[in-house]
Amino acid sequence: MQFKGTGVALVTPFNTNGSIDESGLRKLVNYQIDNGTDFLVVQGTTGETATLTTDEKERVLAIVIEENKGRVPVVLGLADNNTAALVKVFSTFDNDGVDGFLSASPHYNKPSQRGIIAHFEAIAKVSKKPIILYNVPGRTSSNMTAETTLALSKVENIVGVKEASGNMDQVMQILKNAPQDFAVLSGEDALAMPIAAMGGHGVISVVANALPKEFSSMMNATFEGDLAKAKKHHFEMLDITHQFFAEGNPSGIKCCLDLLNICSDTVRLPLTTVTSNLRGQMEKELEGIELISKQ
Repeated sequence: MQFKGTGVALVTPFNTNGSIDESGLRKLVNYQIDNGTDFLVVQGTTGETATLTTDEKERVLAIVIEENKGRVPVVLGLADNNTAALVKVFSTFDNDGVDGFLSASPHYNKPSQRGIIAHFEAIAKVSKKPIILYNVPGRTSSNMTAETTLALSKVENIVGVKEASGNMDQVMQILKNAPQDFAVLSGEDALAMPIAAMGGHGVISVVANALPKEFSSMMNATFEGDLAKAKKHHFEMLDITHQFFAEGNPSGIKCCLDLLNICSDTVRLPLTTVTSNLRGQMEKELEGIELISKQ
């Protein structure tokens, strides 16, 4: 099981003029690895992938691979609601620095469960790397049921799922019935510890962009059965976790990274930076976690 523990869905740092902040991205990669992150996810939703040009996507991926230097696995987000187009991308993709793919269930089309299964079977057949399914009904407008995930868990080349439905019963059904080597990863930061305590294998986190040491410590404590320590971290980060998403992702987490002097809070439209009121709340929470004083 290559993708387990604390994965982070990396933001794409921008300069104040909107261009890619390459030095900020390098700083962020090292901040993650130096503080316990187990694997990196590039060009997910948090990376504002929908607003990146093809050249920018290639450059961002190249920087992450170069800075990572093979220290931790790298997962690339690749998704589309045009199955044929996505099959072509998967069949032609060739980059030794990428260890796997994260692929969201098709958005907008609202396919049936049969359609979702057929979609993932088609890309798994041609992919040269293992695939992590991504169920995020809040963005795709269709839920991938536990039965669908379990059916896909038996498909060669599909190795896990990022579950962001927020439906704990659905997650438990997957945990109960999935093959032992199928990774069940939380896609909800606030549920990462509870899911791990039930037997989940990790998380693909937004919060860990800013709090990698605290988040990985929480996850490791859960895996080791030290629930007292895990709960302490969980509740310590709970309020700021909600704040990160209060005015959109990654606007909140980028504000926090700006407060920590890692990169600016610049986002691309249609996203906007957070209000001064929310920024003040985050700053207060970070002081409570004692992060600002450490920077």
